[in-house]
Formats: sequence, structure tokens, C-alpha cells
Amino acid sequence: MKNILLSSIGRRVELAEAFLKEIYLRDQSLKIFAIDANPNYSAACQLVYKCFKSPRASENHYIDFVLEKCKKYNIGMIIPTIDTELSVLAKNLNIFNSRGILPVISDLEFVNVCRDKRLTANFFADLNLSTPKIYQKDKLKFPCFVKPYSGSSSINSFKIEKEQDLSISLRNKENMMFAEFVGDGFSEYSVDMYFDRLGKLKCLVPRQRIEIRAGEVSKGITRKNYVYEYVLSHFHSVPGARGCITLQLFFNSESKEFYFIEINPRFGGGFPLSYSAKANYPGWLIDEYFFEKEIPFFDNWEEDLLMLRYDSKILIHGIS
Repeated sequence: MKNILLSSIGRRVELAEAFLKEIYLRDQSLKIFAIDANPNYSAACQLVYKCFKSPRASENHYIDFVLEKCKKYNIGMIIPTIDTELSVLAKNLNIFNSRGILPVISDLEFVNVCRDKRLTANFFADLNLSTPKIYQKDKLKFPCFVKPYSGSSSINSFKIEKEQDLSISLRNKENMMFAEFVGDGFSEYSVDMYFDRLGKLKCLVPRQRIEIRAGEVSKGITRKNYVYEYVLSHFHSVPGARGCITLQLFFNSESKEFYFIEINPRFGGGFPLSYSAKANYPGWLIDEYFFEKEIPFFDNWEEDLLMLRYDSKILIHGIS
């Protein structure tokens, strides 16, 4: 049996714990390895069997580095966790597969759609899903919401109340887009969806985002409501999608209006809530990719489960 590599694991302690638990329940000879740009300062790296300092995904030798670690440590599955490594892994998917290594990554075409929010809006439109209007820079309406085309973790994303608040330099930035601001009455949701290797939807868990900190949910609740039924009716199959896909949207419970915002083709930061609700994506990945089991559709997860996050610590003695 081959091992699992978690890449850029950083602070994702709960995700590492989930994979460790599912391995223990199936095959205790399996080991979890990890790579990270700063492993000595990564809390999650302290939990796995071994962790290695990794080059950035943008560096030329990144793929060679990952391949070398996979060969040396008998890695059979790679779980990417950050946006910047998705495209480079997807571009090299065939190289990994030819060596018996299975990155849990969507096809490059779908990854590109997810990474460019303009393409994401077109993707939603093809599914007849509403999205906030994207304004031309000379035809802005206020308030509006500004964000990078390919940003993540809500970095450089914010509301602009009026035209006087918009600087010339921001307006002229090539990578920034300006969109309709979704106003009061809407709740923000993340939806953790599991797609099998054929792009078939096997589970989805809507999480209502109550409080966000640094772009990641700190308080959230699982909801099996109209959002669940609506998303399910539109996402039975997505060609090229694999593994955990995190959908973000706004929903008005009174008017039943939706605005679909973005898709992240990876585990989202709030996934531990879905896992706690019995949506066992780590276990299903092991079953599907290593044991070649077919994953049945699953909707018996716990609804109305509240997650309240807090800061904790990991202590490492003798650091020089």
C-alpha cells in the first residue's frame, strides 16, 4: 500500500487529523507525509510521519521535487491544499499518473475556470445560475465589491462604498475586477462537494458562514435547506471535477434568490465542519483511490451542526 502526501499543509491541523484517523481505521501501515514552505513553523507538519521543506509551486523545480519525494517515500496520493499549486499539478497530472501517483486534482480546464473569476462567472451562467454583475471599469456602480481575478483567502477583496473611495491606481490595476455588491438579507454559504474520479457528485454539505476571520470561517452551521436542494439540482455531474470542490454563494431565505460567487477545486478551510457532520471525504478518497471502491451517494450527514473555532497551540521543545 502506498502513502499519502499533503502539500502546503501549514495550519490545516484538522485536515491532517482527519486523514490520520481514516488511515488508522483502514490500514495502519499507511503513512502521511507533508511538504510545506516553512515546515518548522507549520502546526500540521508536527502531526505527520515526516514533513519536508518545499519550493514554491511557482519555482521551476517544484514538480521535480514532488516527484522525487513521491518516489523515495512510496507516495500514491497527493492532496493539494492551496490555490497556487493547483494549476501546476493539473498541468503535470499525466506525469504523476504514469508513475502510479494519483494527485487528487481536477482537470486543468476546470482548474483554470475556478482560478479565474471571470471564467467562473461564465461557468455559472452556463448552468443558469445567477452571479453578481461584473462592471466595466468605466461603468462602475456603487457600492461595489473589488477583488483580484485569481485571488484567494479574501486577500485584497473589499467593499467600496462610493466613487470617492476608489483610487486611480486601484481602478487601473489589471488584475482587479469590480462586481455588484450583494446587500443585506443574504447569508453566505460554502458548499463542500465530493466528486468521484468520473466527475459524479456523491455528497454536498452547505455550511452557512456566520463569522469569517482572515478569509476562513470561524463560526458556521451545516444546513440541509433550500440551498441543499438547489445546488443538488444543478451539480449532478461536473466534467473534470474530482475530490473536494468548495462552492461559495449568497442566499436570501425570504426571496429564495441566489448569487453564486466562486469555486475552489480543493479542500476549503471550513471542511472540518463537514467532516464532523459525517461527510467523510478523506475516507472516501482513500477508499476510491487506493481500494478502488465505488462511492455511493451520501446525504445522511448531520444538519444544523454548529462549529465554533478557537485558537490552540502546539509546543515544540529545543528549537534553536
